[in-house]
Amino acid sequence: DFIFVFLGLFQSAQNKGFGFGGGFGANAATALGTGLGTSSTFGGFGGFGTQQQQQQTGLFGQVAQPQTQSNQLINTASALSAPTLLGDERDAILAKWNQLQAFWGTGKGYFHNNLAPVEFTQENPFCRFKTVGFSCIPSNKDEDGLVALAFAKKETDIRNQQQQLVESLHKILGGLQQIMVNVEGVRALPDDQTEMVIYIIERFPNGNSRRVPATNLYSLLEQANVKNQLMQLGVLVTLPRTELSPAQIKQLLQNPPAGRCSCWQQPTYNNTELIPVPMVGFKELLRRLKFQEQMTKQHQSRLDIISEDVNELQKNQATTVAKIAQYKRKLMDLSHRVLQVLIKQEIQRKAGYAIQADEEQLRVQLDTIQCELNAPTQFKGRLNELMSQIRMQNHVGGVKSEERYSVDGDLLGEIKQHLKLQQEGLSHLISVLKEDLEDVKLIEHGLSESVHIRRDLFS
Repeated sequence: DFIFVFLGLFQSAQNKGFGFGGGFGANAATALGTGLGTSSTFGGFGGFGTQQQQQQTGLFGQVAQPQTQSNQLINTASALSAPTLLGDERDAILAKWNQLQAFWGTGKGYFHNNLAPVEFTQENPFCRFKTVGFSCIPSNKDEDGLVALAFAKKETDIRNQQQQLVESLHKILGGLQQIMVNVEGVRALPDDQTEMVIYIIERFPNGNSRRVPATNLYSLLEQANVKNQLMQLGVLVTLPRTELSPAQIKQLLQNPPAGRCSCWQQPTYNNTELIPVPMVGFKELLRRLKFQEQMTKQHQSRLDIISEDVNELQKNQATTVAKIAQYKRKLMDLSHRVLQVLIKQEIQRKAGYAIQADEEQLRVQLDTIQCELNAPTQFKGRLNELMSQIRMQNHVGGVKSEERYSVDGDLLGEIKQHLKLQQEGLSHLISVLKEDLEDVKLIEHGLSESVHIRRDLFS
């Protein structure tokens, strides 16, 4: 509503013969009627049209002398607070309009008939569309020799053409054999752009080598002939990756841009790793937002890769745990087999010898342990009591299920070995008894024959 009121007042002033400096008449009215011109950023409300700009010398006299900074500040204050263009109440409306343009950061502020208007840009102290962001202080040294090249190509294209780009850069830098172009890293940028960080290794005849400092490499890349060749490769801008000196950081913090004194140094009190970065206008804000979105995507992709690695490691860890348990069981089986072999070997070695004193002591200890285990109040008795209580609980609960017992494999093997020994002993005893019976029969047969012989002799 304010804008339309202003335009109505301006049109009425034009109809009544009031002009902006002796001749502002029809051309300005034509510009206003065609949409307020084309030079403004926000839809044409920042100025009074292209025809008016072409007639500055005729509209405002011959005032073309350069203004000093103090005069610029005085003119800005006059345009925002007390313009004297019309000499009536419309100057107050014009002051508000100039304030609005100053807040927008675009347009021209008319304040006097014989003076040129004030140019309102986004850098003026009254612009509202500006803020302060914060970035990490670079940590790369000049000796690292890192220089970033921004290409107007996608990341996939740069990665596919990386070797060709390195060879082209080597040719652009002179094609000398003692230098070698290396790529530190490649990452995607917004708007299908890509950043490639490079450094140069210089070899000396004595066998030593060093990195070319970043400032020297940047100066070489900024030469006119080299820059033209880089532009043919698609390079938009080059930037050295170097840290700021304490003097540079101090100068940056102590000299804030216009209109940012209140919050320029505030975060630096709590975090010494951040530096303020001015953001003027929506384009700069959008550019920073795109960079943040791109960095967020890169972080998310890296997190996805780490998550996949963690899942793979968890699977490997579970497989390793299962293998460890399997190897433990195998080790236990092998230990039991070794123990059985040692027992048999010891039995064969001690066969025919009397029981020694230490063996007798060991037997006594084993018998004591066996008695303790079989005691009614010890483990076996408690186990039997617990088993009886479980059976009783199953019987009371009406759960009828067959009782199944499982025997440890090692214990089952020992039982089989014991029964086998018992069977062998019985077989040996049976064979001895059979031999004794044959001997007894032979003795009986011999005795019967001697009796018959004696009878024959006496008869």
